[in-house]
Amino acid sequence: MNVGFIGLGRMGAGMAANLLKAGHCVTVYNRTPAKAEALIRQGAKPATSVAEACRGDAVMTMLANDEAVESVAFGSEGIIASLPADALHVSSSTISVALSERVSEEHAMRAQRLVAAPVFGRPDVAAAGRLFVVAGGAAAAVKAAQPLLDAVGQRTFVVSDMPKGANLVKLSGNFLGASVIETLGEALALIAKGGIDQRQYLDFLTSTLFDAPIYKTYGRLIASGDFTPAGFAAPLGQKDIRLVLAAAEDLGVPMPVASLLRDRFLTLLAHGGERLDWSAIGRLPAVDAALRPDADLGTGAEPRTIGSF
Repeated sequence: MNVGFIGLGRMGAGMAANLLKAGHCVTVYNRTPAKAEALIRQGAKPATSVAEACRGDAVMTMLANDEAVESVAFGSEGIIASLPADALHVSSSTISVALSERVSEEHAMRAQRLVAAPVFGRPDVAAAGRLFVVAGGAAAAVKAAQPLLDAVGQRTFVVSDMPKGANLVKLSGNFLGASVIETLGEALALIAKGGIDQRQYLDFLTSTLFDAPIYKTYGRLIASGDFTPAGFAAPLGQKDIRLVLAAAEDLGVPMPVASLLRDRFLTLLAHGGERLDWSAIGRLPAVDAALRPDADLGTGAEPRTIGSF
């Protein structure tokens, strides 16, 4: 397929590279042109504008938040104004349910097709083409997008005939991921204060009832304090929990744990955790329990007093 790709961060760059490896003709655009250079060396064509990336059969977007998606989707030179009729927009960004619905409506008015296809996996998984894709959209649109989804992921789960359904599932999954991080952090703080070795404890957990990649990955990060470089930055985690709570309010679903997680992310960010991985909230219980006299949360900072970051 002739596909444009917009958004070449750590996730998007890996996804675009796998589209090239699968034989697709890829035109890349990023607000910072230097991020496209490696892909251009691999055979991608550079675009100097959003509109130029929208001249093929499809365009994929992988952007950080609602504001970034709005900036490329709308306007006289945006995706919606530039994409040909019947062409595809495959949106892999983690965005609000409300924005997904708005973008879907605008595409429909121009006879364009939208597939929401947010993904689960960190940058190394994206580079390996092993993401899990959650797709939402009309059946014919999802079928048309399947070659692109197959190139970036190991499996696609179609969850709804409405794009916004995939975005809701993605937000719910990130809520569960943050919940695992928080509860792992609390459990690790508890056993550490009781004199149990954290790594031995994690080996026990992940060899028995909790033998899942999420416990292995985040348990290791929390125990080691290895939060830089961020595979998924803390501000993005905070954003996703905020979007979960907005969706929950619209649907009338109380989510008290999500409210707790919102406060945990706000605490981390208020104390300088903007550049840390979102798993750094898993070190907050150790700080609360006075187990971290340096309280640097893996930033490499000089030791400070308990309660400072």
